[in-house]
Amino acid sequence: MRWRGLQHALVSTGRSAAKLPLFPIMYGQPAENAMPMQGHAAAAGDGMTDDFEARRRDELNRLLLRTGEGDQAAFATLYQRTSAKLFGICVKMLRDRSEAEDVLQDVYVTVWRRAAIFDPGMAGAVTWLATIARNRAIDRLRSRREESLDESTEEDLVDEHPSPAAIAERSQQSRRLEHCLERLPAEHGKIIREAFFTGATYAELAERLSVPLGTMKSWIRRSLIQLRACLEQ
Repeated sequence: MRWRGLQHALVSTGRSAAKLPLFPIMYGQPAENAMPMQGHAAAAGDGMTDDFEARRRDELNRLLLRTGEGDQAAFATLYQRTSAKLFGICVKMLRDRSEAEDVLQDVYVTVWRRAAIFDPGMAGAVTWLATIARNRAIDRLRSRREESLDESTEEDLVDEHPSPAAIAERSQQSRRLEHCLERLPAEHGKIIREAFFTGATYAELAERLSVPLGTMKSWIRRSLIQLRACLEQ
């Protein structure tokens, strides 16, 4: 189980937006040369498709881990590889390209500030990024006070055509993770879910629960230690 980057996350509330690299925020448009999805490799056969998907998954995981270490070049490449997909999620949910571009900016601000807490053993980069994009789009819809999301916008939007091996691996990892989360105190399990899967910052979580920031950091630190021990058994 790989936990690189989590130690930094345990002692930091995330990077300041003021330190966000100018790229890609300065452009405001999703990259057009995003990494091709599975369908582009399907014609080459199942074996090659699986290899392609594994390489793509590993590369995105590495880029996100390096982003968590403050690597701006990795962040720029991550944007190039993923922004088209995340933009598609935002457009589908918001049905407005201009608003989707604004939300995409917020998504990558969150990614830069929260990348240090990403761990590929708990969720792949695509899943982690798409969850942040979906939640930011939901936040925008709520802020506009529009009618509730149609069920079609709540469907799973990541890895539309995963391989059977990827499905089996993801299912096994999900069961293990859920089992270990359930062994945490209920409130702490909820906090970990919020931190990892919604991109919430330590400060945001502390405010929601009306506890000091130091207390929140301590809770998360202890919970991650317990969670890691469980997953490594």
